[in-house]
Order: sequence, then structure tokens, then C-alpha cells
Amino acid sequence: MTATAKPQEPMATSTTSSTNTQPYKPYRHFKTLTAHNRAVSCVKFSNDGTLLASASLDKTLIIWSSANLSLLHRLIGHSEGISDLAWSSDSHYICSASDDRTIRIWDVIGGDCVKTLRGHSHVVFCVNFNPQSNLIVSGSFDETVRVWEVKTGTCIHVIKAHTMPVTSVHFNRDSSLIVSSSHDGSCKIWDTNSGAILKTLIDDKLPAVSFAKFSPNGKFILVATLNDTLKLWNYAAGKFLRIFSGHVNRVYCITSTFSVTNGTYIVGGSEDRCVYLWDLKQKNLIQKLEGHTDTVISVTCHPTENKIASAGLDGDRTVRIWVQDS
Repeated sequence: MTATAKPQEPMATSTTSSTNTQPYKPYRHFKTLTAHNRAVSCVKFSNDGTLLASASLDKTLIIWSSANLSLLHRLIGHSEGISDLAWSSDSHYICSASDDRTIRIWDVIGGDCVKTLRGHSHVVFCVNFNPQSNLIVSGSFDETVRVWEVKTGTCIHVIKAHTMPVTSVHFNRDSSLIVSSSHDGSCKIWDTNSGAILKTLIDDKLPAVSFAKFSPNGKFILVATLNDTLKLWNYAAGKFLRIFSGHVNRVYCITSTFSVTNGTYIVGGSEDRCVYLWDLKQKNLIQKLEGHTDTVISVTCHPTENKIASAGLDGDRTVRIWVQDS
């Protein structure tokens, strides 16, 4: 192993004050978790807030205690790197998407793989449980979206969704809809029961759509494109409501999410090694969190506490925890 320069001390830079009802309290670096030996591809807090999971190109998933940030389990079984993970609603299970072309379902308490879903013919890049956790949706470099029944492991829909790799998949709050995005420049909405396409939100071919997810209330879709842009879409009306910019995103499928514990914010990663926070209503950038030493590929917000976790690629390999002081 070659010696590397000591990274600078993480810092949080506040830019402007928030227009949410409560005065904005800046996040600060709290702790750095170092247990993966390759890029950390995804981080997500469990729905009950007690656990944090991280996935890595080192082929493993790690389960951390959200309270004291100790390592609880390392889940081993995939034969290639893992690109994405998702929690079941009861926080008892995780599903993971891997370059080995499989999706695995894990029992978090026991640390065991309880089911392996096979069918994709290429890298499985993205995965999600539906809110009821009886279905899983996955997207692949084979350009298809698949819907799986959790109990049996049966694939119930194979949707020829896109003409290039699928970059994200997500259910809405009542599981009736799926949104998918792709490098082909499109973002599409599908009927979960039939697998039929309902709406194409973007079909500009360029730039590539790198990420899309429904808002917590199910009324909007947050869409990222590889031209340094995040947009909030009212898909029923077919209109963009907000555009968020300032970050750098031209190469990687970087995730973004909603923070709702202390005001409403958009939180996203960036190729300039920072975490960005925007005021949802006013679109303005309110804080930039500095400290990672490579692209911040994934971010997650705690469901009830003012806490953010972020993940860095191969030049960083860490999970960083950011908190707001009360």
C-alpha cells in the first residue's frame, strides 16, 4: 500500500440562511466510518432509524448501529461489487443489487441471505422494496426493469424499459407506480400491476438521467441528469417546479434525497467531493459539507433525527456522519 497525504479535517460551510419556518442550523462532521476497502456505493438508514447500511464494491454490506455507529454485521455472499441496497419497511430485511447479476435478500438480525433473485442478464444496478415490502423492483444494464414477488422470489414482470442501462427504480407511496431512469435520457412511470408504461417524463436523449425518486408524499419526482442539475417534477401536471444547481454531476449516478426532520431540504452528493443541501421551497443552496476525498456518490437522511450519512468512491472509501446541534 502506498502512502497517501492526510486528508484535510472535514468541515461544513454554510452559504445562506434557510427560508423554512425554523432558523437553519448548520450540519457539522460528527464521525467517519472506515470499514470498506473499496468504494462505498450506497448508504441508507433503516426506516425505523435504528440502523445504517452501507454497500461497497468490495462485495460486502455492512450494518451499523445508528445510535453509536458501531459495526454490527458484515454481510458476505455476492461474488462481485454491490451498487445499491434498500430496506424493507419493518427494517428487518435488506435487498442488494450486484454486478454478479443477482439481487439478494438478507435477514438483518441474523446476517443471513434468505433469497437470491436471478434473471437479469447483466449488472444489476438499482433496487428497491415497495412500501408494503411484498415486492422488489430492480433495474439493470440489460436495459430492463423487473418486478419480483418477495415471498416466492418469482419475477412477475420483465419490462423492456429503456434502450440503455437503467440507473434507478423507485415505488411511489402506495406501490401503484414505479419510476425508472436511464442513460438513454428518459425517465418513465410504469403501472406496477400490469407493467404498462403510463408516462414518459423526459425523452430528450441527452443528457442521461442518472437518478429519479418519488417525494415522500408521492406527488413529485426528484430527477437528476448528468449536466449538474436536479429537478423537482410535478408528474401529474407534467411541469418542472424547481431546479437545484451548484453541485457537480456529469459522470456518476449520484443519489439525492429529501430531508424532512427539521424543515424540508434536498440533500445530494457531488463529484466535487461535497454534500449539498438546498431549501426545497426556495431552491437556494443553504450548505455545502466538505471532507470527503472523492466523489460523494450516495446520501441518506435519518427518518427522525437531524443526521445525514454520505458515501465516498474509491479515493475515499468512507461513510461520513453529519449532525445538527440541537
